[in-house]
This record gives sequence, C-alpha cells and structure tokens, in this order.
Amino acid sequence: MGGTSEREFMQKIAKMRNKMGENSSKIKKEFTKLEKTKVNLLKKTEEDRHKVESEIDKMEHKINSSKDLAPESKRRLNTETNSLKAEIRETYFDLKTRIAETVIPA
Repeated sequence: MGGTSEREFMQKIAKMRNKMGENSSKIKKEFTKLEKTKVNLLKKTEEDRHKVESEIDKMEHKINSSKDLAPESKRRLNTETNSLKAEIRETYFDLKTRIAETVIPA
C-alpha cells in the first residue's frame, strides 16, 4: 500500500493554491504599474497639448498685433494657425484614445 495519502494530496493542493495566489498578486501589481503609467502618459499628453496650444495663442496674438503684416497675410497666417490647432486637437485626442485603450483589465 505505497499509494499517495489524502494528506499528501491536500498538501499538494495547498501548494498549488499558494502558487496561484502569488502569481495572481504579481500580475495585479503589474496591472497597477500599467495603470500608473497610463495616468502619467495621459497627464503628459495634456501638458504637452496645453503648452503647444499656448505657444500658438501667443503666435496668433503677435500676428494680429503686427503692424508690418498686410491684412491678407494675417488672414493666411490665422488660417494656418487654426488648421494647426485642429491638427493638434486630433493628434492629442488620438494619443489619449490609444493610451486609454492599451490595457483594460477585466
């Protein structure tokens, strides 16, 4: 009767349960790191967008207050800055969407 006893099976089950718990904890910690990284990326994205938009606003102010530029030049430059603003909004929206979609824990 050299078979495995119930006690030995229970010990093996307990070890498996412990190992599963450890692995689960490690994975949860990695998800926490990923979420922190996502938050930091989103924050950086917003900061960068704000900085670029602020620079464009300053440039628009200089364009509009310039006495050396002809009205037609001002209109063209304002059209270009408006186009750039739209590109920036789209680019940063795409970045934010991509960051948000990277890893979504179930």
